[in-house]
Amino acid sequence: MTNNDFPAHAPLAVQTRGELVESVHYGSLIALKNDGGTLLERGEPAARMYPRSALKPLMAVAMLRAGLELPTEQLALAAASHSGATAHQETAAKILANAGLAPEHLGNSTDLPYGVAEREAWLRAGHGPTQLAQNCSGKHAALLATCVKNGWPLETYLHADHPLAALIRDTVAELTGEAITAVSTDGCGTEVFGLTLTGMARAFSRMATAAPGTPERRVADAMRAHPEMVAGHGRDVTTLMEAVPGLLAKDGFEGIQLVALADGSAVALKISDGGDRARMPAAVPALLALGVDPALLAPFNNLPVFGGGRPVGELRGLPTTN
Repeated sequence: MTNNDFPAHAPLAVQTRGELVESVHYGSLIALKNDGGTLLERGEPAARMYPRSALKPLMAVAMLRAGLELPTEQLALAAASHSGATAHQETAAKILANAGLAPEHLGNSTDLPYGVAEREAWLRAGHGPTQLAQNCSGKHAALLATCVKNGWPLETYLHADHPLAALIRDTVAELTGEAITAVSTDGCGTEVFGLTLTGMARAFSRMATAAPGTPERRVADAMRAHPEMVAGHGRDVTTLMEAVPGLLAKDGFEGIQLVALADGSAVALKISDGGDRARMPAAVPALLALGVDPALLAPFNNLPVFGGGRPVGELRGLPTTN
């Protein structure tokens, strides 16, 4: 790989300390209007990247198309990167139990709970890494339940030649409007596809505005009805969905953030170095440009930077005026 292969990222957020800019966060971003046209873009949103866990809602759509039926709370967890709270783990276990399965059937990696408070409580209780505690356990439980529904093999559900894997690839290609040209393996063991931010924004827009009762709309509505399942207490994705009516949001490792509004306008971004702290502040100026009430977005931008226990700077997204 040469420098010519690197995406042409642009500054999306800055952290100040005193009078100086202490750090600059680069990345790429696109905001789509509700008619699908581009409102603004930064960096190179047409470059291929791995959406990581932001793919989970699209995967959940594929599962519903394959006949999976879940209560809305469980469906939201199927699209989640959950914090590993007791409610999250118990809900994942219910998905398995209702399909006649047990946690031993899970094929995802083991981990501690993702949420800080949840992880500390888990460790204080003397627990170690498990598959149920890992943030993707809801998705994997739903994948297995889909296999049971269709009589597909369980042992190979993560293999690229499995019928469910083929359905997921086709669904992702349809919703994003992009051919699948790059495939790798996500941290939990499922396939992850190289897509553009433009394609992912398009997919979230389609889900947010799909006709009621369709698999796309059912996943979006489940996530919006149960934002606490999509991430967890204190997580910015959950808090944002609770704050803005009709908003659909999903984050992903390596600095990915996807947001769609009820009218179908959407934002997709990636922080270039994969860092997490600038992900939400970088999205705020684009959401403001799409007309979201500034008061609702205030908790997600201009975040205080402390020195000696008092605010001495801030982390903020950069203005998006073209």
